[in-house]
Amino acid sequence: MYVIRLADGTLRVPQSLTSEDGRLIGNAYVEVQPDDPDYEQWLPESLTEEEAELRRRRWEEENDDLEREFLAFKAEQEDA
Repeated sequence: MYVIRLADGTLRVPQSLTSEDGRLIGNAYVEVQPDDPDYEQWLPESLTEEEAELRRRRWEEENDDLEREFLAFKAEQEDA
């Protein structure tokens, strides 16, 4: 999940909610406005919606080698 910078300057920051024992309950985005004290912390790593979509698309197109490597590893683990 990426920090998304919207056209109006609002940042959508990923946030995970976990239970007391550490299990993941869910993932969501919280909106951080330019006047929020944490805004400057998140701004440098933020991407526009278009940049985030490009990264997602590129990952889908270029992950074939990684996927083959993972499937080979998984098969080895199942055979062990």
